[in-house]
Amino acid sequence: MTEDLGLLFHRLNNQLGIILANAELLEAKLAEEAGRARASQVVSSALEAMATARELRLRLKDTQGQTSDTMA
Repeated sequence: MTEDLGLLFHRLNNQLGIILANAELLEAKLAEEAGRARASQVVSSALEAMATARELRLRLKDTQGQTSDTMA
């Protein structure tokens, strides 16, 4: 994987981590159920987005490894 793509994945992960941390804080502090439920949805979505980014990074890395293997 190129260095540029690695940097992009790192930045994306950092941004999602900030969203996740703030959503978890909201979820813990909100008194009303509706607000906690919305914050919980944001937490779940951020975790799914982080997992998706990780999977994309791994698949891209695998694809690039296969490409260089077939070129040799």
